[in-house]
Amino acid sequence: MAKEIKSTILIHTSTEKVWSVLTNFEAYPQWNPFIKSIKGKVKVGNIITARIEPPQAKGMTFKPKVLVFDTNKEFRWMGHFLVPGLFDGEHIFELIDNGNNTTRFNQNEKFKGILVPLFKKMLDVNTVNGFNQMNEALKNIAEEK
Repeated sequence: MAKEIKSTILIHTSTEKVWSVLTNFEAYPQWNPFIKSIKGKVKVGNIITARIEPPQAKGMTFKPKVLVFDTNKEFRWMGHFLVPGLFDGEHIFELIDNGNNTTRFNQNEKFKGILVPLFKKMLDVNTVNGFNQMNEALKNIAEEK
């Protein structure tokens, strides 16, 4: 089974400013309502520790592998629940420079595994709400700077 969720927002500032907020992981507890922390050296191939807390859902800490860390463009990881194949999530943060000092920020996640149907309602409601809340908070803080 597979499922994908997406959330997009237009941010009125440069991709560099958005990237600087997105990758300032130490500040996540102060502004990010969805991803409460990212710890470890964020570099392609490395395993990091991430804590997510979707609205009205139980939070979880997991250890995804960094797949892409392309400055001002994309940050992508792959995480697993317990073992690969049960419930896998490929999380993608994408920044698109619109050429007019605005950035389109896309947050997507592709879920695969035999447990995906059990989590469908939580993904459709809580996780989507978490994406939207994070995107709004990122927009607010990036446009302030």
